[in-house]
Amino acid sequence: IDEFGLHKVRKNFGDRLSGGERRRAEIARCLAIDPKFIMLDEPFAGVDPIAVQDIQTIVGRLKHKNIGILITDHNVHETLSITDRAYLLFEGKVLFQGTAEELAANEIVREKYLGRDFELRKKTL
Repeated sequence: IDEFGLHKVRKNFGDRLSGGERRRAEIARCLAIDPKFIMLDEPFAGVDPIAVQDIQTIVGRLKHKNIGILITDHNVHETLSITDRAYLLFEGKVLFQGTAEELAANEIVREKYLGRDFELRKKTL
């Protein structure tokens, strides 16, 4: 609870948590069974910028603990900045797979999804 900054809300019902608190609680709940992998479905949706940074930091800590993390999200900047490998689905098919850097440099990906002005900003976790 303390590791995820949830001590002050530990007695609250789920519907009383903010988006960031809810995401951190979801991740903490997943870790209760000591998984090798976890899936985060749109962890950056509906949360404020500070919560995004908190979740990215948590993902970094999990990576250092050798826990695999599969993230599905439309928030490209937030997701690609922390991923080791990315798969881009477009019209129901894998359009591209590779590192975030490779994805951001691919002309077809830029044309169909990212836009020409997209800039990748990797974070050190």
